[in-house]
Amino acid sequence: MNRLSRKIRVLIVDDSALVRKLIRDVIADSDDMLVVGTASNGVEAIRAVTELDPDVVTMDIHMPEMDGLTALEYIMRKHPRPVIMLSALAQKGATATLKALELGAVDFIAKPSHYPSAVKEVRDEVVLKIRAAAQASREVLRGRARPGKRAAAKKSAAQSGGKVVIIGASAGGPKALADIMPRFPADTPAAFVIVQHMPGVFTRSFAGRLNSISEIQVKEAEENEPLRQGVALVAPGGKDLIVAPDLQGGGRVELMDSQNRAGASPRIDTTMITAAEVYGPSSIGVIMTGMGSDGARGMEKIKKNRGETIAQDEESSLVFGMPKVAIERGCVDWVVPLEMIPDKVMELL
Repeated sequence: MNRLSRKIRVLIVDDSALVRKLIRDVIADSDDMLVVGTASNGVEAIRAVTELDPDVVTMDIHMPEMDGLTALEYIMRKHPRPVIMLSALAQKGATATLKALELGAVDFIAKPSHYPSAVKEVRDEVVLKIRAAAQASREVLRGRARPGKRAAAKKSAAQSGGKVVIIGASAGGPKALADIMPRFPADTPAAFVIVQHMPGVFTRSFAGRLNSISEIQVKEAEENEPLRQGVALVAPGGKDLIVAPDLQGGGRVELMDSQNRAGASPRIDTTMITAAEVYGPSSIGVIMTGMGSDGARGMEKIKKNRGETIAQDEESSLVFGMPKVAIERGCVDWVVPLEMIPDKVMELL
């Protein structure tokens, strides 16, 4: 029986017996997955991964004896497989979670503030993210794309002014974005909007992390903020970012509470569609690794309004879901490896 037809085998790692039971109960209600084992710390997790060979691991960050980050680093080096981190909804938790994503975790789930009444809040997210993680490419996990050389800046920025680049990503996106954003030079003649599926408490830290390694400025978007050349705005978690026209002929940010299902917010479609309406042929859409179909309608709108569209290829995508849907709908102009995305964007400016 191959991996696609058998149940998803999950290892649960958490020092809380209550959390282990709650996640086990959620998985037990799903016909396509089963729990193959549990562990209460990083040492036990490493042993269980070796002995049980699970398809997906859910891992708490803060545990005794060996914490989740240390265990994750070892697992990704010796026995790479999809790992989903469980993190507290706090600034300290956000910092540790971003570190986990850099180390190779495919995604994370924010723990509810109280148990067990809040388990319903994350039940759907747990199931969806385990399914997405099970689709993750083991090849990409073994050797994440290496950062390439910095993309060359256009010599005549004035002739290329007024363009906007909308980048959408989900599972695998934080690591992929950390690979490509440092390659855009400070004088890149375009405004950027990054839409990464992520809860609100994490996006400010995520933007700060990207800013610390990038030449262009990266920051969390704010209400009514103008889109500016050489600046990348990160859509706040829990909000949908609308690109609205401003009085200077460019775009500005409008934020609205997202109504989308767990794990798929902020919505990529919303930002791409509204950007295409404001910028028309001066819009560039980039859809990257992630599960589901978010971004496909947005890419269609950009294409319809004579903008340019780029999709990450299957070989470099951790989860080839969103790019695949956009490609199948015929709204993608170029399909390129992750490391070639900055060069292709710069070529179009």
